[in-house]
Amino acid sequence: MSKIPQLPHDQKFEEERYPTYKAHQYYPVQLGQTLASRYRVMADWVTGRSKIITASSDNSIRQDILVTLKVCILGEDGSNELAISHHIKSFDDGIHPGKHRSRVTLDDFHIRGPHGRHHCLVFPALGRTLAQVRNVFEDRKLDKLLLQRFLYPILQGLDFLHQTGVVHTDISPNNILVEADNDMLVNLEETERLNPSPRKVLDDRVIQLSYTTPTSYKDPVITDFGAAYLGVPGQRYRDDVMPGVYRAPEVLAGMEWDSKIDIWSIGVMIWDLFEDGNLFPAYRNGHLDDELHFAQMIALMGPPPREFLDRMSETQRVRYWDSSGQYTFLHVRIPILYTELTRKNKGTWIAETPIPSQTLESREIRLQGRDQELLLGLMRKILCWLPEDRPSAEDLYNDGFIYQFVEYVMELEESSQGKQG
Repeated sequence: MSKIPQLPHDQKFEEERYPTYKAHQYYPVQLGQTLASRYRVMADWVTGRSKIITASSDNSIRQDILVTLKVCILGEDGSNELAISHHIKSFDDGIHPGKHRSRVTLDDFHIRGPHGRHHCLVFPALGRTLAQVRNVFEDRKLDKLLLQRFLYPILQGLDFLHQTGVVHTDISPNNILVEADNDMLVNLEETERLNPSPRKVLDDRVIQLSYTTPTSYKDPVITDFGAAYLGVPGQRYRDDVMPGVYRAPEVLAGMEWDSKIDIWSIGVMIWDLFEDGNLFPAYRNGHLDDELHFAQMIALMGPPPREFLDRMSETQRVRYWDSSGQYTFLHVRIPILYTELTRKNKGTWIAETPIPSQTLESREIRLQGRDQELLLGLMRKILCWLPEDRPSAEDLYNDGFIYQFVEYVMELEESSQGKQG
């Protein structure tokens, strides 16, 4: 075994770098430690609100099955994740092809740390997040075919969730993982033995650098149901949900929302994975800004229809739109097309933030011709002010951009059969 590299005590690493980090909230995991008399820790990393562990499970049927353990910080538990998992597992395997596109729990237990009890959830071991897969590429953007290859099974999984009453509310590249190759995982313990992770040894804990899971391009799996909602299909809610720049317009406006917010997230995620970063980089002075977010939406989608404004509270609406119906040039710098549309609308943008001079066409810089036309067509289907105007996950199965990959696979199969014949 190689000598274990030591990290300096005067620098912060891993969970220590999180703004809200409090050491006593995290369970001090040790490599090689056995949890619940069954799970032997082989590697770990941190996701902000929990510590993620890759471990081998001593199973009575089969030895050394690799699993992932999520150790919650003090004061939080995985009860919502467990409830969604039990709900998903209650359906027969053959009910829908998307059932197995969601990660569900295998087990759960509690462990006692120095400052209290921590809830632990056990999942099948998976590979990298889509964000990590994207970052492998030199320009930090997925190839078109790889994007299309991932989208179809993700939509299958989302369709199953929505048809069974689950709204994820947090679809993003960080919460979709790619299945790992078995040979990548079985070498984990040997890799750690030969090249131990650098670590910072403190009096009450050890901080070790996260293990980097090898990249694979297998099927994607929807994970992290901690913020998911379980109800009946089509049920509406009004809680404040969705992360930052992924927030749908109805959530931003404090309106009722339903499963169509997940469809909105798919559109924003597509841009995040394939184009020039966030579709709506709505940050001002380092903080999210709703006014800027709305302005960026108007630039790419045109002004909201009257139905959208009518659903907003009066207090919210008058902050951004003039409800008198009179057209004004105040702070408006938008293309002529949008100006004409605004003349006919009940609300005119009156906030101080100017509308950016950009369109989807000007933002899309990677594709040309038919490919660009199909991608922009998909984005326009999804980017709608009214949630009922957005397609369902099932509706998107046969979208031209997504189905392009299906046609590509069919052509490869036909070509292969032709060569064999």
